[in-house]
Amino acid sequence: MLDRAVLACYAHPDDEQGVSGFLHRCVQQGARVGILCATRGEVGEIADPSLATPETLGAVREQELRRAAAVIGVQDVFFLDYRDSGMAGSPENADPRAFINADPHEAVGRIVKVIRAFKPTLLITFDESGIYGHPDHVAISRWTTRAFYAAGDPSCYPELGEPFAPARLYYASLRRDRLKQFAAFLAQNGIASPLGEIDLDQMGLAADQITHTVYVPEYADLKRRSVEEHRTQLLPNSPLSVLGDEMWRIFRSVEYFALVAGTPVPEGAPEDDLFAGL
Repeated sequence: MLDRAVLACYAHPDDEQGVSGFLHRCVQQGARVGILCATRGEVGEIADPSLATPETLGAVREQELRRAAAVIGVQDVFFLDYRDSGMAGSPENADPRAFINADPHEAVGRIVKVIRAFKPTLLITFDESGIYGHPDHVAISRWTTRAFYAAGDPSCYPELGEPFAPARLYYASLRRDRLKQFAAFLAQNGIASPLGEIDLDQMGLAADQITHTVYVPEYADLKRRSVEEHRTQLLPNSPLSVLGDEMWRIFRSVEYFALVAGTPVPEGAPEDDLFAGL
């Protein structure tokens, strides 16, 4: 397949950072790469009040995502125009504009429309747990999975363009044991954890669910420059702000994927080749 393309589907600006090394490598190899974002992260925290207000945060975070994407070489950024739902149990969950309150048929259709226009070979999104259970992460995983199947079906959303079926759907996540290791590191160093009180045995992916492991130590510095474009989210005590260079490289030099649908990978294919056999 000569025209290789990847569409990474996420919930908020900065979610793409989990696969930024792989996306950059795809760009370097000549693939088309796009990022789809369901919301603009309107209810995220604001690290510095000079950067945004609650009223302007969505617009500011959109531009942060575009700059972060540009650092890794990605120019195609799509928004579904839903509102950030906030953390589980927060008042924002009840906002009718919130992504988790979207009509499922409509939400899947918006993703299908982008798939049919962009024509990705690979579709990437969160695993079913959303890594740590954020309701928007879970929703984008669920609806991207449905869109993977619907996009190539001529009976689904005929008004949204010619059918196009991506070859593979991957869930990108953290390996569960690495997630626990990260949580332990934060606790040992007195760093506030974004993981809260969630059950880590139910989050991320078990080691035997991982089908592809991509090592990107050569892009560790580039990944840091990319994440630093999300300035509103770099709270002084956040994990990404306080990780030293050594720990940054340990936790940010490997990216994990699970093939969950589509064309099987040939036996014996390299564990870092998500396009193998296509």
